[in-house]
Amino acid sequence: MMFALKKSFTPMSRAALSKSVHTLPELPYASNALEPVISQEIMELHHKKHHNAYVTNFNAAEEQLKEALQKNDISKAVSLQPALRFNGGGHINHSIFWKNLSPDGGKPSSELCTALDRDFGGVDNFRTQLQALSNGIQGSGWGWLGYNKVTKRLQLAACANQDPLQPTTGLIPLFGIDVWEHAYYLQYRNVRADYTKKIFDIINWVDVSERFKKASS
Repeated sequence: MMFALKKSFTPMSRAALSKSVHTLPELPYASNALEPVISQEIMELHHKKHHNAYVTNFNAAEEQLKEALQKNDISKAVSLQPALRFNGGGHINHSIFWKNLSPDGGKPSSELCTALDRDFGGVDNFRTQLQALSNGIQGSGWGWLGYNKVTKRLQLAACANQDPLQPTTGLIPLFGIDVWEHAYYLQYRNVRADYTKKIFDIINWVDVSERFKKASS
């Protein structure tokens, strides 16, 4: 069924979509740089296959949405929302994830340390709580450290599947742990807890600290 779109919605959406072509970002390090925590095989499959699929499918869904809007087909536009959310979320999440990791991630900034002390009782307690949260996710999803602009505090949250943190919860993403099986199964098998423990050995504290500074400023 065809409906007329509101004028306030149509021009902005079409203009935005006409410029929207997303590409797979390069890894900020070699694919074997995170070994032994994450193997080269996992990194290449995760980046070149899984993330690339999210980008490809997101572009395809946006193109279909553009066509639907041009035809004033609201039913079609609405039906595309799950694909946009899933694939767009996958692109957002992984683009953050690659930068959240590093073979030499340094230490959290003094400002971030102060916030972690205040909101979790220290870095070690933060690690324990985020690991427990991530391990407890049923099925696929992400465990996140985020920043709440309203309370001005750090906060943990779990998101199912590829739901992006900020559009889903309002929290600004600082550090995420991907607990989809493709992120760890080839190396850690079904022991997710080993993976979520070891990933803190390669956390890029410089990146997380920069995200915190930007979010809290």
